[in-house]
Amino acid sequence: MSSSSSRVGQPIFIGKEDVVRLLKTKDLLVPLEQALASCSLSNQKYDDDKDSTRKDVIQPVRTVVPVEKHNGMLLVMPAYLASLGVSATKLVSFYSGNVDHPAVQGFVILFESKNGTPLAILDAEEISAIRTAAASAVATKHLSNEESKVLAILGSGVQARSHFTAMSVIHSFQEVRVWSRTQSNAQKFAQEVGAVACATAEEAVRGADVICTTTSSATPVVMKAWVKEGAHINAVGACTPDWHEIDPELMRSAIVYCDSKEACLQEAGDIILANCNVYAELGEAIAGKKEALRQHTTVFESVGMAVEDVVAAKLVYDKYMQQQPSH
Repeated sequence: MSSSSSRVGQPIFIGKEDVVRLLKTKDLLVPLEQALASCSLSNQKYDDDKDSTRKDVIQPVRTVVPVEKHNGMLLVMPAYLASLGVSATKLVSFYSGNVDHPAVQGFVILFESKNGTPLAILDAEEISAIRTAAASAVATKHLSNEESKVLAILGSGVQARSHFTAMSVIHSFQEVRVWSRTQSNAQKFAQEVGAVACATAEEAVRGADVICTTTSSATPVVMKAWVKEGAHINAVGACTPDWHEIDPELMRSAIVYCDSKEACLQEAGDIILANCNVYAELGEAIAGKKEALRQHTTVFESVGMAVEDVVAAKLVYDKYMQQQPSH
């Protein structure tokens, strides 16, 4: 268990074990949904807004520092969420080729917004994994066919596993298919979660109602010809301008939603390389400012937002403090 401190201004440390124990997807979905809506309402201006000065969320686009020599990058992601009374900054490294170390490593630092006091330093690996999958679950709730029966997950790493968990929370699928570029990894993952391991991405995708792409591929792994009309895709793997998991033709023909337009137009290779139109932010659909066009083929393009880390970190912190003995 992590230790806490009684010193004023001395943040507690909440490690990976405690984050995993305390951060449950089912508890995160509603506050995350609210935060996504607040983020879009804070950043966009609408004709029917009575309060044009509302700013519940302040979130600049993350700073990316390339570490080209080692094929990695350092990310700095700050955000303030007024309704929760906290702000946070996530500092993480992302090395997609890591074998002996996690691809994502770092910390989320949570601050009290009233006086700027640092409250906690939390392990970022599990927060990143769980909140990303939870955002995909919220997108699936709003954008997928409510009668969806088949789930396909491409990838077999941390995000693949967290997406399986998140998708299972919001919907009961009759069949789950998994594919990975390394077949043995797909088989291991499938065995762990009770899914069907597919030999090819096409086999996994054809006929699937919901598709989650969680690979680190720089080139498309999902082609337009494989995807049934009305399917929903959560695209989370391609988080740099020169990577894309989704066939550009598919991106141009689908209704594309994203977590943050500002961020995705700078960072999401699926959108940039396809030169496709972005219909709306997911938060706009949640807030009813844009339609949730679930009868069409939809794509939720996710590069990850700091406000998601704020919500997750605050949830973990509150639960952790509730379990501490009173002084």
